[in-house]
Amino acid sequence: MRKLNYVAFILILGLFACKEKIKPTDKFNVNAPVSVDIAIAATQIVNKVIEVNGSVVASEFVDIRPESNGRIVFLQIPEGKMVTAGTVLAKLNDADLQAQMQKIKVQLALANINEQRNYKLLEAKGINQSDYDISLQQVNSLKADIAYTQSLIDKTVIKAPFAGQMGLKQVSLGAYISTASTIVTLQKVDQLKVDFTLPEIYQNYIKVGKNVSIESIANPGVKMIATIAAIEPQIIATSRNIKVRANLKGKLLPGAYTKVFLGENQQKPSILVPTNIIIPDSKVKQLVVVREGKAKFINVETGYRTASAVEITAGVKVGDSLVVAGMLFVRDGSDLKIGKTLPLAEIIK
Repeated sequence: MRKLNYVAFILILGLFACKEKIKPTDKFNVNAPVSVDIAIAATQIVNKVIEVNGSVVASEFVDIRPESNGRIVFLQIPEGKMVTAGTVLAKLNDADLQAQMQKIKVQLALANINEQRNYKLLEAKGINQSDYDISLQQVNSLKADIAYTQSLIDKTVIKAPFAGQMGLKQVSLGAYISTASTIVTLQKVDQLKVDFTLPEIYQNYIKVGKNVSIESIANPGVKMIATIAAIEPQIIATSRNIKVRANLKGKLLPGAYTKVFLGENQQKPSILVPTNIIIPDSKVKQLVVVREGKAKFINVETGYRTASAVEITAGVKVGDSLVVAGMLFVRDGSDLKIGKTLPLAEIIK
């Protein structure tokens, strides 16, 4: 029993000892100022050149396919050459249709004779009106059959729908093809276009009639001019981009990869800050400024971007002290201890 009392006494002493050890010390001060480095907001002259990727497209392009199934009995495709609208490129076997046409024409001839005979009988009161109407209806029906059969025959002749440059042929003489078969491509290359997309934040850079510079990967350093012809009236929801089409004043192959430059020679004073000091949020963008020795989180709007900097279009004024280092431990309203004042222009180089 004495042994148990002794053990209980030791445990109580241990609890009091632990309680004394976890008592906070006066040396740790949670309200101590946070050390940060700052930079003073200032304007810089910036040449805001926006570079995006583009692709050259023909003003008209089509995969030429037959309107009916059949075997090719005539094929004349001048690969890579220019053709006029209506040029016959291929013909399909129409022997069955021609035979059917001849059969219907014979039936129509007999039906015409029968209709004329019945007309005379009708005038002579030899037959009634309904009997004559049957013979007339047969004539009209056969005429409709001839028109339908002729349309099927016409579909066996494959023509160029517009003037343009032929691609490489995809079929051979004697091949059996279906309406899903591509015979050849045709594109109108006398007027080329460039399609490109750019983020919606740059929509002020584009306007119908405005010129942009084009540089192809095949001729780096050589720039051509393109004029914006149309802008998609809806922003692409998945990428937040705008699609633009421009008329190209130059010669490139359709499908060529290009670089598109917007906003050249448009120098403007702007406040640029390092990209890494912008605090992204689900709804707004923020950065930290120093106000009366304390941290202040402010909402900002951004614009033009480079690899290391971003333009502030709203929220920051010239002369504001921006926190550029030490932000990890800063909270809104924290007391700050200013370390270095760094040149803003040097940080964003």
